[in-house]
Amino acid sequence: MNIDGTRESAPQGNGHGGHGGKTTDTIWRPFAITSTRSSAVCVVSVLLLVGALISTQLLDSSNFVGGLAQMPLLSTKSKGESLKKHRQQIEVPLDCSAHELTKSCPRSYPTTTDEEDPDSNLNATCPEYFRWIHEDLRPWAYTGITLDMVERAKATANFRLVVLNGTAYVEQYQKAFQTRDVFTLWGILQLLRKYPGKLPDLDLMFDCVDWPVIKSIDYGGPNATTPPPLFRYCKDNETLDIVFPDWSFWGWPEIRVKSWVPLLNDLMEGNQRMGWDEREPHAYWKGNPEVAETRQDLLKCNVSDQQDWGARVFAQDWKKESKAGYKTSNLADQCVHRFKIYVEGSAWSVSEKYILACDSVTLLVQPRYFDFFTRSLKPLQHYWPIKPNDKCRSIKHAVDWGNTHQQEAKAMGKAASEFIKEDLKIDYVYDYMFHLLNEYGKLLRYKPTVPKNAVELCSESMACPAKGLNKDYMMESLVKGPSVTSPCTMPPPYDPASLRNLLSEQENSIKQVDEWEKKFWENQKV
Repeated sequence: MNIDGTRESAPQGNGHGGHGGKTTDTIWRPFAITSTRSSAVCVVSVLLLVGALISTQLLDSSNFVGGLAQMPLLSTKSKGESLKKHRQQIEVPLDCSAHELTKSCPRSYPTTTDEEDPDSNLNATCPEYFRWIHEDLRPWAYTGITLDMVERAKATANFRLVVLNGTAYVEQYQKAFQTRDVFTLWGILQLLRKYPGKLPDLDLMFDCVDWPVIKSIDYGGPNATTPPPLFRYCKDNETLDIVFPDWSFWGWPEIRVKSWVPLLNDLMEGNQRMGWDEREPHAYWKGNPEVAETRQDLLKCNVSDQQDWGARVFAQDWKKESKAGYKTSNLADQCVHRFKIYVEGSAWSVSEKYILACDSVTLLVQPRYFDFFTRSLKPLQHYWPIKPNDKCRSIKHAVDWGNTHQQEAKAMGKAASEFIKEDLKIDYVYDYMFHLLNEYGKLLRYKPTVPKNAVELCSESMACPAKGLNKDYMMESLVKGPSVTSPCTMPPPYDPASLRNLLSEQENSIKQVDEWEKKFWENQKV
């Protein structure tokens, strides 16, 4: 992956290689009290007074219309969010002093929540893309996951993670590119801080390289073995790797990309600085073209003296950018074009979420790979599909359509940024991790144990000795304390007919764009 551009080396036979790649009254009347009714009236008065006090706390003055209290109708999501506001979160700061003194993980952090969330039935239903968890774990739905299966995934894994009674242990096999493994593990530790005591015991292998390696063709047929479960950041339709949120949600210090909460705020603020109508009426892309042929092909779509395809394409020189202090790589300053192009690198790219957040129309060169949330993106609702084998003409048509159908184009850009803002907020990233690991843990057919060469890992052992941007990003993404509510409610799996309909709708939308494009170019010849 890349953002777009830092990378490792070309893929090797063992699957390793990869690349690393705004940001916004009750009216009381006096009672006539008689001596024979005074006691009863007193009781009634007290009850009414208590009721009034409770009502005063529950009703917001903005809900009063014409002197009548109007109780707001809350959606499931807003009920859950409203409950959070009324509960006080306990903050548990890092205990670096104890860690420095003992060189071990402190035991002061709560190991469970104080009580089971009494209003869990009011929690928000998880976004649609959570349903893919069931699909990703389907290869082990009937067999379960054995120790042998897990250990067979070691061949390309960067690390093994074991969670026992809420404590994390890590066995490192080989260092990942840059700090992918560091911030992936940091994210998992924050999940354990957010939901202490809620995850089952776990034992899993994680590969931080881009390319998926568990090929489904190797595990088909009557005599085939069950595939090894291997976690990574992306997959395609021909592989069985288990997709997991990438490290950049907690920061990417090598290219100064902040963790998700402050970065998403920056992106939303950037959107407010320049409306869609004010933006450059072109399609923008900036990245490293050297990592993939499809990106080198995109360079042909740049404006020239002979042809304007409506694209403005820039090659990113990360070495030069590093020396300049990344002054021109602020993602929140790049939402200044009506259209932004997403194209894969050697595999998927973490840049996709930043592009989708821009209020621009995302011109998505039809991808091979997907991560944990992108399978729920809908063509013509969240993005405009671009043909991978005819990019320039496809981009030209998309830009022309958007500039002549501005209301529809603006709505598409807004739908994408709202998806990122609402459905990909950090709480849902953690909830996805929780549900994925929870369902995975249910499949284990053995009791995990701590590997011989594993070490205990906690937020203190990672953040306290960290330096520079590593420490800055860890501290800004630190979960302050246990969540006051349970995770969102997991949606049911797709039934076969629903899944076929979903994929068919996406395919038909892409075919519709193909038809429009064909007619567009036929009209150009007239």
